[in-house]
Amino acid sequence: MRINSQEQIAFSTNRANRNATEIEKSLQKLSSGLKIAKGSDNASGVSISETMRAQVRGLSQAQSNMQDGLSVLESVNGGLNNVNDLLQRARELAVMNANGTLTDNDRVTSEKELVQLLGAIDDTAGKMEFNTKKILGENTTLTLQVGANPYQQININLVDMSTKALGLDDATLVTREDAEALITKIDGAMRKVTGHLTAIGSDMEAIEHHLRNGIVFENNLTKSLSLFEDTDMAKEMMNFISGDIRQKGDHLLVNHVNQNVQGVLSLFSK
Repeated sequence: MRINSQEQIAFSTNRANRNATEIEKSLQKLSSGLKIAKGSDNASGVSISETMRAQVRGLSQAQSNMQDGLSVLESVNGGLNNVNDLLQRARELAVMNANGTLTDNDRVTSEKELVQLLGAIDDTAGKMEFNTKKILGENTTLTLQVGANPYQQININLVDMSTKALGLDDATLVTREDAEALITKIDGAMRKVTGHLTAIGSDMEAIEHHLRNGIVFENNLTKSLSLFEDTDMAKEMMNFISGDIRQKGDHLLVNHVNQNVQGVLSLFSK
């Protein structure tokens, strides 16, 4: 006659241990909010989620890069408009001094103002900077990283707007002939400035386009990442409750078998 049930107890105990492990996993997912709380939950999924997260963070930084780029171009645009205004006044002086009714004293006064205007242009070109980088004083290329991956870039051409670059370093209004020649030179300088203003406007439109795309891509990728790794709280709570019920049932079964064994043994002790 058998008075014990080790086989049944062992089965219930093993199942209770498995349930305890599953309950622990459910608690980790519920507490962290992550479907993949650790590598063992989904080994291949960890690699996928980390790749997606790197893309999300890269897109976020790229948006910051583009905002900086727009700030640079806004500064350039302001500087170019200032140079254009100075050139307009210089051209006005040239037209005035091309008239034969002015005296020598009038031309001396106009020359002084012209020198001040040209100095203001050079001051704008030489001192306008963004994060210590000159943006109007030299011909250079500004590269913006507009995506999360290599080679996703926009190149912006920054040009020298100094009087020398504009062909006005020898400008003068000393004679009527000098004034007449200066009108042509200033017209050429203004074409350079307005041409660059147009290019800067196009660059700003391109960056804004990439910025809008970056925002959309980041939002979509963030949503995909959330669906991939975030815990389904309702489903995981049901798993937890189900495991808890099974575990308590196994404990009750083990206790019941032990009580039966103790009851039988007590009969033999009387």
